[in-house]
Amino acid sequence: MDVVALGESMVTFLPSRPGRLADVPAFHRSIGGAESNVACALAAAGHTTRWVSRVGADGFGDHLVEAIGGYGVDVSHVRRDPDRPTGVYFRTAGDRADDAHEVAYYRAGSAASAMSPTGVDLDAVRAGRVLHLSGITAALSPDCLALMRELTAPRAGRPLISFDVNHRPGLWGEAYGPEVLLDLARGADIVFVGEDEAEEAWGLRGGPTAIREALPEPHTLVVKQGAKGAVAFCASRGQSCLPQCLEGLGGTPRGDGGPPARAKPRVGEGGRDGTPQSPGCDNTPRPAATAPALNVDVVATTGAGDAFAAGFLSATLRDLPLKTRLRHGHLTAAATLTTPGDLAPPPARPLADRLAALDDPAWGRLRLGPGWTDADAEAVEEARTP
Repeated sequence: MDVVALGESMVTFLPSRPGRLADVPAFHRSIGGAESNVACALAAAGHTTRWVSRVGADGFGDHLVEAIGGYGVDVSHVRRDPDRPTGVYFRTAGDRADDAHEVAYYRAGSAASAMSPTGVDLDAVRAGRVLHLSGITAALSPDCLALMRELTAPRAGRPLISFDVNHRPGLWGEAYGPEVLLDLARGADIVFVGEDEAEEAWGLRGGPTAIREALPEPHTLVVKQGAKGAVAFCASRGQSCLPQCLEGLGGTPRGDGGPPARAKPRVGEGGRDGTPQSPGCDNTPRPAATAPALNVDVVATTGAGDAFAAGFLSATLRDLPLKTRLRHGHLTAAATLTTPGDLAPPPARPLADRLAALDDPAWGRLRLGPGWTDADAEAVEEARTP
């Protein structure tokens, strides 16, 4: 198994036309969930994936299991809850950044919120080369947070932990979300975080370098900068670090069996605050790779971050150079950005590989619009910006 993803998925209702939720007359049913989105995109890209979660013993639960399984994802370890419902949400057609954008969640007390260290098959969760998690799960309930702490704790033989911070203030309410997310990120091997997200959650205003200084522990840190692109820091300082991740990291405890010492940084100051480096790792906060974002005719932004993570992980599993991994993240995100739903088929591997291998000027001239993943590489390359 290449990747196991654990987290809540919900039935999504997309509006039949733009407008306020109060005015939209009908909705189209879809699916959405940060972790299952990653599993589906990776399965579509040819990887073996599994989604672990809980859904209600209801029609919406049936739909989620069938739809996600339809992508080729193993759903045999999704548990059905006879007492709690499957979560659903409605959203408007506008961009998340638009003040008119509305989302109505109906997920409180959902089946997924009952996930716990004893309520899931931990062997099935840990069966992949990579375990993908997000900060959303930690916000669902105390039991879910306990599960996240269990999965990110140092232990021998732990899979590579991929963690998307996914700071959602509305889910945390008055709780201590930023501190929890920082702690979970420090226990992961690959971390995805937006530059604006790090500022909102942790008060870090010094850009990617300040984020790396606050998070020196993860072997690979990917900082997303929106329209600017993405930056990656890698502890090995080399282009090929998957073998080191899988063999030497993965949360392996110290020789005495105890967890590694971790001094928490002063959030908001961007300093290391004396945080120790991992043995054998160069945690100097210098980017190992950067990749500018693509020019994309955006249809909707929902799910683009999940798609980026899937593209990056796909290229990581193939042990491609770090810069190429970032480019594959951008390309998979572009597939989702040019469709209205949370999920979109990623570009075929030959197309993605060819575009990811372009020189910097050619990469900068690419412009991708709806339907670009169905075109051949020559046609895509001809669609240049003026």
